[in-house]
Amino acid sequence: MYEQEMKKCFRLAKKGSGKTSPNPLVGCVILDKNNREISSGYHKQYGENHAERDALLKISKEQACGGTLIVNLEPCNHFGKTPPCSGLIIEYGIKKVVISNRDPNHIAAGGLEKLQADGIEVITGVLEEEGRFLNRIFFKNIIQKQPYIVLKTASTLDGKIAASSGDSKWITSEGARRLARKFRQEYDAILTTASTVLADNPIMKHKLKVILDSKCKLNFSEKIFNTGKIILINSQGCEYKKALPKNVEIITAGSLNTRLDLKNIFSKLYSKKIMSIFIEAGSKLNGEIIKYNLADEIIQFTAPKILNDNTGLSCFNGASVNLIAEAKLFKLVELKTVLPDFYARYIKI
Repeated sequence: MYEQEMKKCFRLAKKGSGKTSPNPLVGCVILDKNNREISSGYHKQYGENHAERDALLKISKEQACGGTLIVNLEPCNHFGKTPPCSGLIIEYGIKKVVISNRDPNHIAAGGLEKLQADGIEVITGVLEEEGRFLNRIFFKNIIQKQPYIVLKTASTLDGKIAASSGDSKWITSEGARRLARKFRQEYDAILTTASTVLADNPIMKHKLKVILDSKCKLNFSEKIFNTGKIILINSQGCEYKKALPKNVEIITAGSLNTRLDLKNIFSKLYSKKIMSIFIEAGSKLNGEIIKYNLADEIIQFTAPKILNDNTGLSCFNGASVNLIAEAKLFKLVELKTVLPDFYARYIKI
C-alpha cells in the first residue's frame, strides 16, 4: 500500500538532484481524507522549503485535515534553515504519515516520535531499499562522515581508454559525452589529475573542480582554470612558479606509498562540506581508487569499438593481481543505451 505514491515521491525528489546538498533528496505527496491526491512538493534547493512544507503550503488546513502525507524521508524535528516539518504536519491536522526511510541524522531525527505522540498514525519502510538508494550520498555522509565517490569511465569494448600513442578523442559519441556532462552536475565537485589536464586540456565546466597535482606541474594557463572554483591538491614542499589565480585554493595532502593519500584527501574535502565527488581521470588514479576500495559507485560508458591494442591504456591500472578471486565486486544497478553507446552504473557491494 502507498507504493505508487512513494514512487512519485522519488520522482519528485530527483528534481532536486545537484541542488540540495548537503541535504537529502525528498519528495512529498498529500492525500485528502478520501485518499485523493490534493498536493505534492519536493525540496528544490538547499535553504529552501523541505518537501513536506512545500506541499502543505499549497493547500489549506481544511483540505489537509484528516489526510495522509507520504514522504520518502522522516520529517525533520529541528530548526535548521527552515522550521521543523513535524510541527507543520501536526498543525495541518494530518492523521497518517507514510515514509520510506528513517533519518540517519540524529540532529534532525525524532519527527516520527513527535507525530506519534500527537496521535498521528505512522507507517514506515515503504520501498525502503529504493529510498536508501535514492539518498545513498546522504546516508554515506551522515553515517561515515565521508564524501560519496563516483568513478566515471569511457572505454572501448576491450576496456581501453586510449591507444598506445595516448590518443583518446573520441571513444564515445557526442550523446554519451553530453549525458556524462549532465551527470557531473549532480555532484558537489568533479575531480581529475594534473596528468589528465596536461594531456587533454579539458574545460570541465562545474562550480567546483579538484585537481590532484602532487608535483605542481600546472601553470594555470590550462582551460580548466577559466571557470569555477579550483582546489589544487599537492604534496609537502611543492611550490608553483606563478602566483595563484583568485579562483584557486591549495590543499596539501599526506602521502601513502609515495603517492597522494586519497583517503586523507577525501576527508579534507568532506571537512569543506564537499559531500560527493565525480571522478574523471586516467587509469592510474582509477586503479588507486579501486585498489583502496574508495569507489562507492562506477558509471562506465562503453562504445561498440574494439581497439585491439596490446599496449593501449586500460580503465584501471592500480595493482598486480594473480587470482580472479582478488577482483573487487560491484553490483549492477542500471544499464541504458545512449546509441550507439551504452552505460552501466554499479555500486559497491
